[in-house]
Amino acid sequence: MITPALSALAGHWRRAPVQFVTLILGLALATALWSAVQAINSEARASYDEAAQQLGRSAVQTLTGKGQTLELSDYITLRRAGWQVAPILEGRVKFGDTWITLLGVDPLSYPVFPAPTDSQTAVTPQVLFTGPGVLFVTEELAARLSGSTDARLIVSDGVPAGVAVTDIALAERLLDKPNQLSRLIVLPDQPGTRPPLADIAPHLSLQDPDEGVDTARLTDSFHLNLTAFGLLSFAVGLFIVHGTAGLAFQQRRGLFRTLRALGLPLRTLATLVFLELLALALVAGSLGLILGYGIAAALLPDVAATLQGLYGAPVDGGLRLRPAWFASGLGMAIAGALVAGAQGVWQLTRMPLLQAPGVQAVAHDADRGRRVMLASGGAIFVIGALIYLLGSGLLAGFALLAGVLLGAALVLPSALALALTLLSRQAKSAIAEWIWADLRAQLPGLSLALMALLLALATNIGVGTMVSSFRLTFTGWLDQRLAAELYVSAQTETEGAEIAEWLAPRVDAVLPARRVESSLADQKGHVFGITDHTTYRDNWPLLSRSDDVWDRVSDGSGALINEQLARRADLWPGDRVQLADTLELPVVGVYSDYGNPLAQAIVSTQTLQDTFGPVAFRQMGVRVAPDQVDALTSELRETFD
Repeated sequence: MITPALSALAGHWRRAPVQFVTLILGLALATALWSAVQAINSEARASYDEAAQQLGRSAVQTLTGKGQTLELSDYITLRRAGWQVAPILEGRVKFGDTWITLLGVDPLSYPVFPAPTDSQTAVTPQVLFTGPGVLFVTEELAARLSGSTDARLIVSDGVPAGVAVTDIALAERLLDKPNQLSRLIVLPDQPGTRPPLADIAPHLSLQDPDEGVDTARLTDSFHLNLTAFGLLSFAVGLFIVHGTAGLAFQQRRGLFRTLRALGLPLRTLATLVFLELLALALVAGSLGLILGYGIAAALLPDVAATLQGLYGAPVDGGLRLRPAWFASGLGMAIAGALVAGAQGVWQLTRMPLLQAPGVQAVAHDADRGRRVMLASGGAIFVIGALIYLLGSGLLAGFALLAGVLLGAALVLPSALALALTLLSRQAKSAIAEWIWADLRAQLPGLSLALMALLLALATNIGVGTMVSSFRLTFTGWLDQRLAAELYVSAQTETEGAEIAEWLAPRVDAVLPARRVESSLADQKGHVFGITDHTTYRDNWPLLSRSDDVWDRVSDGSGALINEQLARRADLWPGDRVQLADTLELPVVGVYSDYGNPLAQAIVSTQTLQDTFGPVAFRQMGVRVAPDQVDALTSELRETFD
């Protein structure tokens, strides 16, 4: 009996091939978009983890100084005291026309020193420590650097994109930073007799792995938006699949009654229908995964370029098949198919054996379904609002957005039914009454399609408005923050001082920016020191301020803090903020600081140096007449390479 029943169920799809294609393609496209997003996110996060591990920022503690570098003497002092640490020197260097991040490490102590991809390539100590040296790079970077450096280029899969790993001695020469370090990695196995850090190097700061600039944290909102849009696309596709599956169940009601009348048990019939849904989900899900892989492979290079440009996040442009997103895509396809067909299976279990529903019964069922959807939509509205009011952050905002969208979609059929009822009462002729009555009769079959259309239009309008408003807001913010005509970054602190001295008689003003790492209101972040100038007074984007904000920053009696610190610590003008062990100042203003996950404060240069000691600088803004920018830029490059 089971084989003929399966043949009868499959016969419907042979007679309705368009319906079958619609169901498969709808679920496949929904799965493709979702799996493509998950593949991109998975690949990006894997790249972050690999880069963090290779750059010495993974699950290990690090030691940093108050300035941007440490001295070699700090490393020697710690090693002699028994601390097991590995030195790192990091910086940007230019080979030909290519800028790269150079990571200098001690090959004998660095825990994740890269190995050549080609097992036949021998890297002996003589090659590594003598002669022009060795750079471990990706295959793509090796091709770009070929011919622009005397160092030997060795391809390694263990190096992040855009990064070259080398011996620290070669890095010192290339970066022109003799006897300097960027940070120290605290190795896992430490002797129990080592002295406390405060006794041997009190000027150093011990950072836990989660206290530095975490690329994954920085890009969280980007990936969360991708996930939300992928999920919304899947939901829209699911509405289409639900409508197709519902139509198929309605058209096969006679077949179901016939099979039941011939002796097929209800439980067996429901099981066969369930297995049919599962088979369709596996076929559509597999097709969706193939499409999703192709979409992700095509988009990943552009996404990688976007992440690199916006956040400096190293993302490999290649796509690898990872079990996480593969299982996620197939699981979503199966879950989506079962959700789309659940109502049909439920109706099947309640369908009378020998009685076909009349028009009134269908209308009654439609009214009851609308009431259920109306109640569900209202409940989703309330749940989304409660999550937003009681929670915080992006997830709470997305919960509210999901509540509004899904709630509106579920309320739509009841709203349309009410509108048609009110319009029918205004009818003045039999034809008008017939038109409104026919529309009400068609409403149950069109509801799902209209709900999907509502979600698609709302998403299109919302995303367009959001992108446009963010672009305008961000552009305005950049115009305020980047008010100087020219910004210069020196490669070393010595060069920074030389550039500032060279620029002084040639421009209207040189605005150096000094920075130190510190703990701000018990949050890791940076304290900046700036020189008072009209550039800041006229342009700096303040969200909240006191009347004499810049005068108080200039005389050292107040500090500006960024919005992130203000909201996390609930600090606003009039409150006091702890910027260091010996520095606590009143907050005189709060400024917007898009894209920065860390706490930040601004004080006068004198206050910074009085608190943290001499702080060198490499970055500066330059105020110069706009028509002199091009000439000055060319002269700068010629003079300082």
